[in-house]
Amino acid sequence: MEFDLENPLPTSDDLHYDSFTSLFTVESDHMPSKNYTQNLKPTDLYISIRHETLSLILQISHNFDPFLAYLAISYLDRFLPTKSVTKEKPWILKLISVCCVSLALKMRKTEFSLTGIQQDGGFNFDSETIRRMESLILGALKWRMRSITPFSFISFFISLFKFKEPPLRQALKARAIEIIFKAQNEIKLLEFKPSILAASALLSASHELFPMQFLCFRKAISNCPHVNKDNLLSCYNVMQETAMDGYQSALGMVSSSSTPVNVLDLQSSSSSSSEKINPTETNATGSIRLERDLKRRKIDGLRGHNTFQLSQILQC
Repeated sequence: MEFDLENPLPTSDDLHYDSFTSLFTVESDHMPSKNYTQNLKPTDLYISIRHETLSLILQISHNFDPFLAYLAISYLDRFLPTKSVTKEKPWILKLISVCCVSLALKMRKTEFSLTGIQQDGGFNFDSETIRRMESLILGALKWRMRSITPFSFISFFISLFKFKEPPLRQALKARAIEIIFKAQNEIKLLEFKPSILAASALLSASHELFPMQFLCFRKAISNCPHVNKDNLLSCYNVMQETAMDGYQSALGMVSSSSTPVNVLDLQSSSSSSSEKINPTETNATGSIRLERDLKRRKIDGLRGHNTFQLSQILQC
């Protein structure tokens, strides 16, 4: 059966709290060394090597679904800290990229040819060379190939929010997944557990889509005994920067009209008008609102009308 990143272990096939306990318990085994990631510096060679190899993985896996690339990069992040990889032999990075992708394809039970994925990157390694590197990666990862990723915790945390209507849950999940994919490029996030990444992505998504419910969502996640509140805050701050990055050009296309686009903005505008706003924060706040509006328009099709009523979400 194909490996599902949302259900990495047989015990995580439902939404019962106890079924996720094992995931929280072993998730650290599927991360790079904590001490290693915390001691990284912007000038470290590892960061440069990771960036180059990550780009190669994305290049040769572009014909497959993004979960495949995410799995391959998770193998890369767990493998690189265990070996002394240098740039003296550039072909090594290409070989590692091919092998991380081929292992991910095998785990996902996706049909592929080594020739095909190598052609996308302009590589030409023989099957024996690839087999030996795959064995090296498998050994470094201790054969733990059913990686526990942030996707493994999405359903659990969303279940804490208790949405009344499935379309709202799906909209939040879709945006959180989009943020997680983008966040994998950020080296600062490697030190956080997959569960913290998932929780932070959902909080970031809820801040955009359901700002009036954000405090409820944060409270629900913070009350989870498996969540370290300090780590959650630190990760969320980085995740927010990652989510906002790259949308400036899109924001410029949005009308600067102050007319609220839905009932949430009406209530936000009403409450903010009675509060004192720091002039230095005005531009940043305006940008955040514009981006939030843009994101909401993306999910209008899920509803059949242009507004999300607060009554459609359970109050905390």
